[in-house]
Amino acid sequence: MARVNDKITEEVREIVYDFFAEECEVDVADITDDSNIITDMGGDSLMFLALIEIFTKKYNQDIDLKTIGKYSIKHPVETIGQLIDMQLRIIEYGNRIIEVDA
Repeated sequence: MARVNDKITEEVREIVYDFFAEECEVDVADITDDSNIITDMGGDSLMFLALIEIFTKKYNQDIDLKTIGKYSIKHPVETIGQLIDMQLRIIEYGNRIIEVDA
């Protein structure tokens, strides 16, 4: 777990935007926090798992996918901004994410 700060927030945002630009073959300038991952970007759940892998390696985390699944049921992710927020929570709270209500 890491304490989220402005630097980490910007790193996460940049990685997410670049990832979706490349995977969905769109210009990064056309992506906003309000972009819907499925309907606007043509993304899917496998992309979400790939991003989790990227961030767990980058921030040296060991988080259980079941934990993320439980959190996702209560806090569905549809937009790029929601995905960024969720990833920041995973970085900060790790497996304790389900204990944090937001």
